[in-house]
Amino acid sequence: MQDAIRVGLISDTHGLVRPQALDALRGVEHIVHAGDIGTPEVLDSLRAIAPVVAVRGNNDKGEWASAVPRDAVLELGGVCIYVLHDLKELDLEPEAAGFGVVITGHSHRPSIERRENVLYVNPGSAGPRRFKLPVSVGFLEIANGAAQARIEVLEV
Repeated sequence: MQDAIRVGLISDTHGLVRPQALDALRGVEHIVHAGDIGTPEVLDSLRAIAPVVAVRGNNDKGEWASAVPRDAVLELGGVCIYVLHDLKELDLEPEAAGFGVVITGHSHRPSIERRENVLYVNPGSAGPRRFKLPVSVGFLEIANGAAQARIEVLEV
């Protein structure tokens, strides 16, 4: 049995790196930021914890943001993961393309859903509170070629 890989999931920081989010992510082996980063300093703060894969959100503008891809693909522990900011912009069939996990942001609503053997995860927003939605991060645990997700609501 292989050791599990812990992946931290964060999105919609909009330039705000909450200490509670950083504390929650400590100890993960990788971090995925699903867009609306806000500033490059957000990524610097996350890189101090673990390697970061990030995608550009609809509010990420400017020269620094042009270097951030629209989408990203990574493989961890035998699981292929597709990352993009807005699920409505998904222009492929994840299962047919070989993806086991799709990570998105944009809505600020944390969610975990499994459809057609694909795990869809939105960690919600770890940035400024929007409406009455929770401030949250997510986690993927990958072991033996399978992924499980959970959401952690932050006390802010």
